[in-house]
Amino acid sequence: MAAKKSSALLRVLCLCSVLALALPARPANVTIGALFTFDSVIGRSARAAVDLAVDDVNRDADVLNGTHLTVFAQDTKCSGFVGTIQALQLMEKEVVAVVGPQSSGIAHVVSHVVNELHVPLISFAATDPALASGQYPYFVRAIRGDDSSQMAAVADIVTYYGWREVSVIYVDNDYGRGGVDALGDALEAKRGKVSFKAPIPPDADAATVVDLLVQVSMMESRVCVVHVSPDSGLAVFGAARSLDMMASGYVWIATEWLAAALDSMRPADPRTMSFIQGVVTLRQYTPDSGAKRSLTSRFATGQRNRSAAVNAYGLSAYDAVWMAARAIDAFLDDGGNVTFSADPRLQQEAKGSSTLRLDSLRVFDQGEPLLQKVMLANFTGVTGDVRFSAASRSLVDPAYEVLNVGGTGVRRVGYWSNHSRLSVAAPTPSSRKNGSIEQRLYSVVWPGETTSPPRGWVFPNNGRLLRIGVPYRTTYKQFVSKDSSPDGASGYCIDVFKAAVALLPYPVPFSFILFGDGVKNPSYGDLVSKVADNYFDAAVGDVSIVTNRTRVVDFTQPYVESGLVILSPVKERSSNAWAFLKPFTLGMWAVTGAFFLFVGAVIWVLEHRFNPEFRGSPRKQIVTIFWFSFSTMFFAHRENTVSSLGRFVLLIWLFVVLIINSSYTASLTSILTVQQLSTGIQGLDGLLASADPIGYQVGSFAKSYMMQELNVPESRLRELNIDQYASSLKLGPHNGGVAAIVDELPYVDLFLSTNCQFKTVGQEFTKSGWGFVSIQKQTLIFSPLHQSIALLCC
Repeated sequence: MAAKKSSALLRVLCLCSVLALALPARPANVTIGALFTFDSVIGRSARAAVDLAVDDVNRDADVLNGTHLTVFAQDTKCSGFVGTIQALQLMEKEVVAVVGPQSSGIAHVVSHVVNELHVPLISFAATDPALASGQYPYFVRAIRGDDSSQMAAVADIVTYYGWREVSVIYVDNDYGRGGVDALGDALEAKRGKVSFKAPIPPDADAATVVDLLVQVSMMESRVCVVHVSPDSGLAVFGAARSLDMMASGYVWIATEWLAAALDSMRPADPRTMSFIQGVVTLRQYTPDSGAKRSLTSRFATGQRNRSAAVNAYGLSAYDAVWMAARAIDAFLDDGGNVTFSADPRLQQEAKGSSTLRLDSLRVFDQGEPLLQKVMLANFTGVTGDVRFSAASRSLVDPAYEVLNVGGTGVRRVGYWSNHSRLSVAAPTPSSRKNGSIEQRLYSVVWPGETTSPPRGWVFPNNGRLLRIGVPYRTTYKQFVSKDSSPDGASGYCIDVFKAAVALLPYPVPFSFILFGDGVKNPSYGDLVSKVADNYFDAAVGDVSIVTNRTRVVDFTQPYVESGLVILSPVKERSSNAWAFLKPFTLGMWAVTGAFFLFVGAVIWVLEHRFNPEFRGSPRKQIVTIFWFSFSTMFFAHRENTVSSLGRFVLLIWLFVVLIINSSYTASLTSILTVQQLSTGIQGLDGLLASADPIGYQVGSFAKSYMMQELNVPESRLRELNIDQYASSLKLGPHNGGVAAIVDELPYVDLFLSTNCQFKTVGQEFTKSGWGFVSIQKQTLIFSPLHQSIALLCC
């Protein structure tokens, strides 16, 4: 038995020895690279974070057990060219991954290098959305989201306060341009826009910045979004303060660069803080945790004699090193081996160039498997849960703190996440499940130390008047049309507009521009399109508010109630001396007379035996029957009834006489006073059921409404000027005219005031109104007119 046990144990030991020989031994050392600008706000924080992360990895027995992690850091010096050279030098050291770079521009260039050499590039600060494209398969973003997420947060803030336009001040490089494009897309989805772009060259001096800000100050929008680098961005606010652009009325929103710059100042510089008061900025949200507090404390201790402090980018750089270490550990656990081989293409190029030493660059043979391990990361770091989105190759669940600069620091006024959007509650896993909630932020202290949200716009200082389109009507000029006054237009609509503008607390410089040829009324749909296409800034006139127009332009509150009605011709009934006979037909008259005689005879039969008033000579009794019968028509009979049955019959008969009298009176009144419709159309249902032609006013939306909403064939519709209404209705549908006209109530009322032979039939079948039209940009100016118009209407 003992021999058998010894034999089994020997076989197990042999098997383990074979497996140990089959699996490759873990390397004693693995090298990664780091690329960033050492002397920069992001770089100073990242450098210390990377060093701390490498030390922590090498002390942790659960990660890279038996393998030492080494990092080589190269200084890109904020230069794409230098960054490329430094990246190539890193590749010569046969690194298996690179942490960085911090610049989006350098990331674009270096991504081509790592693509060729199959080295994963884990960036902690490059936020250009274009880097997520399939062109850069080895680029991975160790931060939550990119500038598309950040600009979605900015757009939500802009929309939350009711602003529609922003001016963007940005650095003119890949990072800046990518952010501006993302902001434009985010605002467009919310019916906003970037109205002015002020690109700052990367090497711009103070005078260039001032010149650009002067242009910004001449624009209409007072909402300024600043998307620059943390190293040069504060100079923008210094220049803005010198131009008095940090005063009340302005809104300044800075992207996360400002929070990084402020977090890196230790202690806060009072002079710097003085010229960014009231600014709203974003900061990557990292939930509070023991690991985060410990790292922050260690970071501060290690940086005691330096001017930098940890910021959100430093935290991301720390986690980026751990991502690389855990990926390498998982790769080695799966039996992976670190090997490099020559790139045939580089070898061929190196033959013709001995100075570039391209043959020293070698391909990481296991780059693709290691990249997959990086993408499978799933651990809790100092920035929270570390998991990647396969689509964007960024960390999932982007979230930001919304901060307000005030005093000597910042105050958190809310959060933004891609699930809950703006909220005063910190993002949590439950908020991801619940989705969007009510948008809310705490009170913000704006520039000028005011808590009231600024209006966000002023009239531009470029001297341009608002171009307001006015329909050049040729009929019913009482509403609006051309005249010889200095304004060039007059009418009820113009008067309402001027009165509403006069109630505003600020001047509105404008000029009226006539739209139309003066031969016939213009198309109001074309006028609205001109406003939507920015040919006109606004339109004032009898413009109806209809659904398809509200999709492309904005309207003020209606100042006139309107709706479509049906206009139809009528004819009067002819009256003569015998008109009193027309309520009843001949047969009805005969039956009525017969019943009178019949009832009189019945009453005589029932009464003459008991009632002396029904007795006498035969002649007298016949006269009594006729007199009693016809006197009941007017309830003037004198004879009394004494029998119960006679009284019952008389009661019923008097009730019948009452009905006959009422019907006769109503019919006779109608014949003598009411007109009769000549077409027989009683309302909308009758109009749709017929096949007769229908008229509508030139330029009116009635045509499109009848065709699209009521399914009326275009062949039945006739375009008419208002001065053709009377003649077309008189001709009728069978003589080249129309059976009815569909038009808006104000025009019909004015038409009927001078044409009594027509009338409206049926009910008003649409409910709308007339409003002033504006493009979305000018809605900022026209929106206060709502209250002014409401006051006028009251």
